Amino acid sequence: MKILMVCLGNICRSPLMEGVLKHKLTAMNLSAEVDSAGTGSWHIGKLPDLRSIHVAKQHGIDITDQRARQIEASDLNHYDKIYVADREVYDSVLELSKDLSIHRKKVDFLMNVIEPDSDRPVPDPYFGGPDGFEHVYDMINEACEHIVAALKKAN
Repeated sequence: MKILMVCLGNICRSPLMEGVLKHKLTAMNLSAEVDSAGTGSWHIGKLPDLRSIHVAKQHGIDITDQRARQIEASDLNHYDKIYVADREVYDSVLELSKDLSIHRKKVDFLMNVIEPDSDRPVPDPYFGGPDGFEHVYDMINEACEHIVAALKKAN
């Protein structure tokens, strides 16, 4: 299984999504290719936001090996599942598609793993304080629990 996590800049939400999922997969002795990307190019090559690094570290997860990258059209074919943080990101990812009939099935809101068809966003904590990052971590953590449970069941 190859999973891509996507947010706007690939420095706040999607690095946490990637880090949390990798951490949970390792803990359950499951393997999957997990990566993250952003729809924008502002932060290419940069570390995740320090607040994301901090909240991950508080939960025993190190995301300092990650560097921001921008999603590419080829990612839609490479990955089996693409989880997005919100509607803007969802629309931007599908704009890259050359075959919506295939790619629409791969791209979904992360929170739909908990509440199917809700299309509930993971809020962008970038302009807020540390509490926003903890709230986002909690949402991501719960969703990743569901993903790992589904992967374990499939194996």
